[in-house]
Amino acid sequence: MARQWIARAVTSAVLALAVSACGSAGGAEQSGHGTKPVTVFAASSLSGALEEAKSAFAKVHPGMEIRLNLGGSSTLVAQLRNGAPADLFASADEPTMDKAVDAGLTDGPVQLFADNTLSLLVQKGNPEKIRGLEDLNRDGLTVSLCGPQVPAGRYARQALERAGVPVPRGGEELDVKQVASRVTLGEADAGIVYATDARAVAGKADAVAIAEDQNVVAHYPASVLKTGDNAAGAKVFLDFLLSSEGKEILKKHGFREPQ
Repeated sequence: MARQWIARAVTSAVLALAVSACGSAGGAEQSGHGTKPVTVFAASSLSGALEEAKSAFAKVHPGMEIRLNLGGSSTLVAQLRNGAPADLFASADEPTMDKAVDAGLTDGPVQLFADNTLSLLVQKGNPEKIRGLEDLNRDGLTVSLCGPQVPAGRYARQALERAGVPVPRGGEELDVKQVASRVTLGEADAGIVYATDARAVAGKADAVAIAEDQNVVAHYPASVLKTGDNAAGAKVFLDFLLSSEGKEILKKHGFREPQ
C-alpha cells in the first residue's frame, strides 16, 4: 500500500509540474514581445544587411523571430495601405515613408537609420567602356532603371538631370535588385543602382563611380507600424539596427550613417 501511495504521489507531483510549466509558458507567450514573429517590410536594397542583422539579432534575442518581406518601397507601402499586416517598415526614401505616415499606418516616430548613394553597374569587364553617366546617352546601349515610382528610379533620374543626360531607354524595373539582375545576366549594358547593390554583385558585374556632383544621397527611414501584431518586438529590432552592432552590419554592406 505504501508503495502505491508513493507512486500516486509522484505521479500527481509530475502532473502538477507539467501543468504549471504549461501555464508559465502560456503566460510568457501572452505577455512577452518575443511571442509573435516581427514582420518587417523593407526596401530590397536592404536585403543583405537585414539578413545579417536578423541572424545577429537572433543571438541576442533567441525567442524572437524576424520575418522579412523585401521589395520596392512604393510597392510595399501600397500593400500596407491595402491592409497587409506588418510591424516595421523600412523605406529607401523619405517621401515613400511620408505616404505611410499620411495614411495613419505608423506608430511612433520615423527614424533615419542609414544613407546610401548611387553607382553605375555595367557588365563584367565593361565591354562598352562606360565611364560615367554621360556615356549612357550613346546610341545602341540598353540601360536599365527602376521606374519613377520607386525611390531608386527617382534618385537615378535626379542624377541624370544633374549630369544633363536624358533618361535612356531600356526598360523600367519594380525594384533595384531587378536592375542589377538584368546587368549581371547580360540583358542590359548598364544600370543605375545603389552603391550597396553594386557591391553585392561584385564579381558578376563591375561598378563605375558616379561623379560626386552628380550623385544623390538616399536617406533610409524606418518606423514601427500599427498594422501588425508585435509593435513591441518591432521597436526592439529597430533599436538593434540603431545600435553600434546594427550600424556595423549596415556599414559592412556599404551603407553610411545618416547625416
